[in-house]
Amino acid sequence: MALRIVFFGSPEFAVPSLAAVAEQHEVVAVVTQPDRPAGRGAKLQAPAVKVLAAERSLRVLQPLKLRDGALLADLAPLQPDLFVVVAYGRIVPPDLLALPRLGPWNVHASLLPKFRGAAPIQWAVIQGEAETGVSIMRMEESLDTGPVAAMAAEPIQDDDTAGSLSARLAPLGARLLVETLPRIAEGSVVLRAQDPKAATLAPPMTKADGQLDFGLTASRVSARARGVDPWPGATIALRGQVAKVFMPQVVPGDGRPGEVLGLRPQGLAVACREGAIAFADIQFPGRRRMPAKAVLAGHAIPTGTLVGLAPAEGAR
Repeated sequence: MALRIVFFGSPEFAVPSLAAVAEQHEVVAVVTQPDRPAGRGAKLQAPAVKVLAAERSLRVLQPLKLRDGALLADLAPLQPDLFVVVAYGRIVPPDLLALPRLGPWNVHASLLPKFRGAAPIQWAVIQGEAETGVSIMRMEESLDTGPVAAMAAEPIQDDDTAGSLSARLAPLGARLLVETLPRIAEGSVVLRAQDPKAATLAPPMTKADGQLDFGLTASRVSARARGVDPWPGATIALRGQVAKVFMPQVVPGDGRPGEVLGLRPQGLAVACREGAIAFADIQFPGRRRMPAKAVLAGHAIPTGTLVGLAPAEGAR
């Protein structure tokens, strides 16, 4: 049974879900974020979902506001059966949520009720979780509190970044979504209420969240560095500049937190509260990302140098 669907989504994570839904159902409109300036030239860049929608000749709406009634007036005549919301990036107000006859449904990148909020993938990595996954949830007015129709788990690998994990969860969510939609249409879907006592939060990331604190254990520093990759990126103070560091590995070592222990096969080694961590790649402002070995070949960093940043206001 083909459904009339309004799809809400913006970043690359939402693209597989839109593609999967469009193959089997009628997408009557795609609602996405406005184009934003990006890159050094600050040129307007379309959301990834808009790009795919244009390729599929789907109607695209990019409202600046959701509560002024204009979007509701646009969508109501389309008589949608349901909404699908995947990483749209804005809270959909109650009058819109009430429009589709089969309700609004969200593909959320966690095993709810864990990691409710805007950045579930990042915080799952930062918190050192062994697994995460995707949930299909019927939306309600409160943030990510609605009952869950289906879930699928995904292990978090030791070297996963938020980016690599997102790349696996996006198609997993798309598959789970298209498997669940027929049960929603038939009215046979079984909903499981979330346990509010088990809920954890995943607030939006800020640049301050990328600052590494070597007063933590090496495993915690590694998790933080991987969880903020690709954005906002893990940062340390090095040679009087704020440098980004990549591909962390826990290595043997002992020293004061933030003390450079030298170059290892895995990269630049820095002592933590317990153990040490090596960063394979380093990127200085205005420069390209390079292997640590190449960076240190040009400008040596003596063993014993202290690096790091004091945790900034807003860091968590």
